[in-house]
Amino acid sequence: MGFIHRRTSKQTAKVKTLLALTLTRLAIARRPRLARRSISRGDVGQLLALGHLDRALHRTEHVIEEDSILEAFNIIELYCNCLIENAKQLDKPHECGDDTREAAAGIMFAAGWCGDLPELLFARSILENKFGGDFGMMAKEGTGIVDPTLVWKFSGNKRNMELKKKVVKEIAAENNIQLNFSMFPEVGEQDGCNNIPHHQELNHKAIYHIDMDGSSESDSDHSSSHNENSCDISDSDGSKNAQLKDKKPTTSVRTRR
Repeated sequence: MGFIHRRTSKQTAKVKTLLALTLTRLAIARRPRLARRSISRGDVGQLLALGHLDRALHRTEHVIEEDSILEAFNIIELYCNCLIENAKQLDKPHECGDDTREAAAGIMFAAGWCGDLPELLFARSILENKFGGDFGMMAKEGTGIVDPTLVWKFSGNKRNMELKKKVVKEIAAENNIQLNFSMFPEVGEQDGCNNIPHHQELNHKAIYHIDMDGSSESDSDHSSSHNENSCDISDSDGSKNAQLKDKKPTTSVRTRR
């Protein structure tokens, strides 16, 4: 019995070491992603200034991807610190608190998605031995006690049109660019995956807070959005500048002076 206890304690010490290495590597892994996010946001701003809204929306996917990974890194950092601080609980997995179990499950799930953090794969193997195969299977699949926010950050649909429009509005505001989305049609995703964890709205209000104009628009993909429509282009004071008929919805973009 004593031998088993010593072996488990040795495994726990190894997990602590692996998680400490992960924390060090996180600082390194963030740098290129922060740079890519900054470049992508700059590209979106330039495209908006030139009036290329469609291209800006497409480029926004890169911004969302980098944002998601960086926010996932923040969650992983919290989980690593939690497991390191509560390492003694890992010697008795069945007596672990909910926070420790959630952290273990989150680390096991993230290990399959984070090539930037190879130590997590070794930590996952040890944690799976401790918590059991059933727990490990659910953790790898992102079910059970795994935080749905973390699951979405890695595997969620980054092409959601509402999400892209919110990010575009945020970048436009930072660059003093006024957008008119009133005549821009909603574009539905082909895979129909529009699920974003509810509490994301609280943590990322600039991205997820929806400010719609109340008009009802049908969901369609880009291939079906090229129907003939009459588009009114208006300034912020509501006056109409032009009324155009075209096969593609027109969006007004102008720079505040």
